[in-house]
Amino acid sequence: MNVQIQQITNDEKELVLIRCHEVTEEVKEIASFVRSRQGSLSAVSESKQYEVAVTGISYIESVDGKTFLYTDERVYETAYRIYELEELLKPKHFLRVSKPMLVNLMKIRSIQPALNGRFTAVLRSGEKIIISRNYVKALKTALKGE
Repeated sequence: MNVQIQQITNDEKELVLIRCHEVTEEVKEIASFVRSRQGSLSAVSESKQYEVAVTGISYIESVDGKTFLYTDERVYETAYRIYELEELLKPKHFLRVSKPMLVNLMKIRSIQPALNGRFTAVLRSGEKIIISRNYVKALKTALKGE
């Protein structure tokens, strides 16, 4: 299967086109993955309302009853609760890695063992987050694609 990427101008609408002889399971998986990466969440930063692209979120954390979306550029606050986002974003490759935190699996560069059965995930941005030992098995399973 050949893959081509064509860069377009900002005024053109983006499109992913799959041309195939037969709609196989592999083609369905590719289409499903592309669809799963679409969407945005409403959030606030510095008293301004934003729609934050799901693909731009590195991780989500709940602190003192507030939920924050972390991107490479800034931190946003959202009205969603962490359990709501867990259900909403599970098909979009987000996984709970501790009681107050979800991580975008597509933003993980590597994982390494830490103390007391925990692991540390190193994100593409270089930031490190702790994976609670209760969630290590689920993370390993998710990263293997099972």
